[in-house]
Amino acid sequence: MYSKEELKQLKKEFWEGFGIYCREIPAMKKRKSKFMLYNTKMKGVEMKFDATRDGAFVILEINHPNTDKRFDIYEKFEQYKSIMEQEFSDGLIWDFAYIRETGNEVCRIYTQKKGIDIHRRIQWLEFYKFMVDNMLKLEKAFKMVKDVIE
Repeated sequence: MYSKEELKQLKKEFWEGFGIYCREIPAMKKRKSKFMLYNTKMKGVEMKFDATRDGAFVILEINHPNTDKRFDIYEKFEQYKSIMEQEFSDGLIWDFAYIRETGNEVCRIYTQKKGIDIHRRIQWLEFYKFMVDNMLKLEKAFKMVKDVIE
């Protein structure tokens, strides 16, 4: 079991390692910024990574403060579900009422890899590979539908 400070250090090392991993990938070297993340140019839509004891997650999150607008954006993405899921052999997980740890409700479209644990350093390479591969796919899908959704 990790203390609060040890867990903070572990996560810091994990994300630093992820940055190093990304810099070593040839396809990533040509990109100005590594990933789109908060720069979707669409209000209330962000892309995120998460790494926990439950696995790795690559997420498109709709967190618009206006509930009606948030659901409207989610429904528009849902209309293009087949395009969004083209590159994902197992599809994506669509959750219109995801509750964050903070208690805030958001909509999420995501993929996950279960069976890996951030506490196991030996599995970090699995996390990194999954997160890079799937974020690139999710960004591509997002770009394909973004203009028709706005």
